[in-house]
Amino acid sequence: MAKPSADDGELRRACTAAIEDPHQKIVMAIRVAKSHGILGKSSKLGRQMAKPRVLALSMQSKGQRTTAFLHVLKYSTGGVLEPAKLYKLKYLSKVEVLTNDPSGCTFTLGFDNLRSQSVAPPQWTMRNIDDRNRLLLCILNTCKDVLGRLPKVVGIDVVEMALWAKENTPTAPAQSKVRDGVPVAFAVSETELKVNVEKELVSQAEEEDMEALLGTYVIGVGEAEAFSERLKRELQALEAANVHAILESEPLMDGVMQGLESATNCVDDMDEWLNIFNVKLRHMREDIESIESRNNKLVMQSVNNKSLIEELDKLLEGLNVPPEYASSLTGGSFDEARMLQNVEACEWLTGALRGLEAPNLDPAYANMRAVKEKRAELEKLKTTFVRRASEFLRNYFASLVDFMISDKSYFSQRGQLKRPDHADLRYKCRTYARLLQHLKSLDKNCLGPLRKAYCSSLNLLLRREAREFANELRASTKASRNPTVWLEGSTGSGQNVNATDTSTVSDAYAKMLTIFIPLLVDESSFFAHFMCFEVPTLVPPGGVVNGNKPEYDDDDDLGIMDIDDNDSKSGKNSAELAALNESLQDLLDGIQEDFYAVVDWAYKIDPLRCISMHGITERYLSGQKADAAGFVRLLLGDLEARISMQFGRFVDEACHQIERNERNVRQVGVLSYIPRFATLATRMEQYIQGQSRDLVDQAYTKFVSIMFATLEKIAQTDPKYADIFLLENYAAFQNSLYDLANIVPTLAKFYHQASEAYEQACTRHISMIIYYQFERLFQFHRRIEDLMFTVAPEEIPFQLGLSKMDLRKMLKSSLSGVDKSIAAMYKKLQKNLTSEELLPSLWDKCKKEFVDKYESFAQLVAKIYPNENIPSVTEMRELLASM
Repeated sequence: MAKPSADDGELRRACTAAIEDPHQKIVMAIRVAKSHGILGKSSKLGRQMAKPRVLALSMQSKGQRTTAFLHVLKYSTGGVLEPAKLYKLKYLSKVEVLTNDPSGCTFTLGFDNLRSQSVAPPQWTMRNIDDRNRLLLCILNTCKDVLGRLPKVVGIDVVEMALWAKENTPTAPAQSKVRDGVPVAFAVSETELKVNVEKELVSQAEEEDMEALLGTYVIGVGEAEAFSERLKRELQALEAANVHAILESEPLMDGVMQGLESATNCVDDMDEWLNIFNVKLRHMREDIESIESRNNKLVMQSVNNKSLIEELDKLLEGLNVPPEYASSLTGGSFDEARMLQNVEACEWLTGALRGLEAPNLDPAYANMRAVKEKRAELEKLKTTFVRRASEFLRNYFASLVDFMISDKSYFSQRGQLKRPDHADLRYKCRTYARLLQHLKSLDKNCLGPLRKAYCSSLNLLLRREAREFANELRASTKASRNPTVWLEGSTGSGQNVNATDTSTVSDAYAKMLTIFIPLLVDESSFFAHFMCFEVPTLVPPGGVVNGNKPEYDDDDDLGIMDIDDNDSKSGKNSAELAALNESLQDLLDGIQEDFYAVVDWAYKIDPLRCISMHGITERYLSGQKADAAGFVRLLLGDLEARISMQFGRFVDEACHQIERNERNVRQVGVLSYIPRFATLATRMEQYIQGQSRDLVDQAYTKFVSIMFATLEKIAQTDPKYADIFLLENYAAFQNSLYDLANIVPTLAKFYHQASEAYEQACTRHISMIIYYQFERLFQFHRRIEDLMFTVAPEEIPFQLGLSKMDLRKMLKSSLSGVDKSIAAMYKKLQKNLTSEELLPSLWDKCKKEFVDKYESFAQLVAKIYPNENIPSVTEMRELLASM
């Protein structure tokens, strides 16, 4: 308790703030110590467990009803009061002062509404008796006024409480009366407190009864000396009576002593007997323990023998080979009807072998002779069965394929293309799929020869089917052969290069792929699953390959179930995948030759069909992404390379045809390969499918590069007419490819390149014609321009050959018959031009170029010879316009 007063105004104000209920009025607040006792047992107060608390008594009025509460508050970490518990006084049934506290300052309050009556109520300890009495009096008075009854009081006398109330007269808040149902707290005087306590705790009638009772006892204590003498006489009489009684009891004591001696002798005899019995019992106990020990050992031995017999029975059961399984493993038939028994025998043999391996077999059994012999016997059974099954399957695969090859109805025949159908073959193979699974679990090494035998047999069938299908496909496809010479310079310009329709060729190639690529993918996937390769599925269930559904479901139709969970959960194994690709190479090797034959046949009919075949192949190649179709992707890649090679041959031959033009006689006008290339490009654009754009663009680049290089070489053979030759051919290139250049970016690039070369050739040729007719005029102009770099403009008229007189002579000779000179310039332009349609545009360029040059000359003359008159630019422009 930190403060000297247990109940003061400051504490009540702190309690009021902690409760935070303006409707409740604090009547009393006092500091106490809280501890706990054990229910049903008296115990010393655990002072070390006491916790500081504050008990606050409050009133709350609602109309005519008044409710009394007892608040328990505790101190928070910062020393601030906060509510911990709340009791209603109407449930107070008992107030007990604990007798095991010598100070009498500890008491408990019993409430009859507590949920658990088995828990001891808290014990409240006050600092002194006065604080205890003050709190209990306040609680009792409140119960009397508000509830009209008093709780049961134990451990304290009500009279004592009344006497204390008379002796102590502090001023304390009390609940004296209720005005109109509202309790009023006020300070009472000493006299009022005494009267109230006496009136409430002991009534007047009870006080009178107690006084009468005390009056019945006459002690006679009026004279102290007489009372003392009286007490001495009574004490002496009492002592004399005690001595007399002792003397009279001596005979009795003798009898008692004799009885005790006799009893002692009996006890000694009994002790000897008990010692004898104890020795006998000890020996008997040792005998019993020995018997129990031997019995326990016998029981343990019996249990161990029983367990050993059970284990040996289980071991013997596992080591015993059932006769029906032994017959199936050593000499049974592999017919379809017997496959169920063979599979069951395999399952038993697999389980038996695993049962003899750690951790399924206890290491203690591993070195037993019976186990070793049985393991050797099972290994021999396994070897025998694997050898027999492998030999049967190799012969079975070969017989199936031989039967199909001998029947011509399985293959394409004259006038009838037949799609290969392996449904019956796969159905018969699936009968032994489960057997292959067990062979793998028994001996993985046996699958290698089986896979090679299967690949070898099926490869013969696939190659025969592909060869017959390809031969009949070529024989049944009717198409006229297109010319392979498109850009030959020796042929006349009027040669008809319009090719016939050869779409049936590319359709035949597409049909070949449509039939055989899904077939090869299905065969690859079936082979991967049938031969137990641990690789991902080629085609997911329900998926499609290039629009074609697979011919079987990987999971259902094979009838293969996972023998153990570890195999089913194993991921992609690179070594397994490499083995699969090697086996697929054996399975499908050689079939590419028949595809090559179709490609070469199509190339001979129409080389340009390589473009459409390249697009078809690329579409199929982009659809093959699964690991098990590795060889199919290689086949498609080889086909694409073959098509590109054939198309490259065509492009190279066409380039050689272009280059042969430069070795011919003098070329005049537009070369023949210029318009033919436009026809070729138009045809090539019609054949583009899918991803073949790059192939065509590469051909365009090579064609045009060779064409332009050849054009420049031919032009250099005759420099006099080189510009005319170049501008005519570049103009023809632009005119023929105008439409295609708008939609093909690669041709658009070469179109702009030809346009630039055309402009350059036009500029050179027009400048040559202008200088030829007005040579002196523009030579004079050039000399002035050259001197202006080193001589001031005003000094140029004084230079040799550039005087005003020289200027007048030059103008007279050059411009005296300017109309005739311009007409001669037009004739010269027209003379060597073979493409008449180019003449108007060239003449317009020529007039514009001449006017620009003359305007530059006129400006220079006006600057150097300001006083000289020459024909104006406007006059010259009007003259050119009139011609």
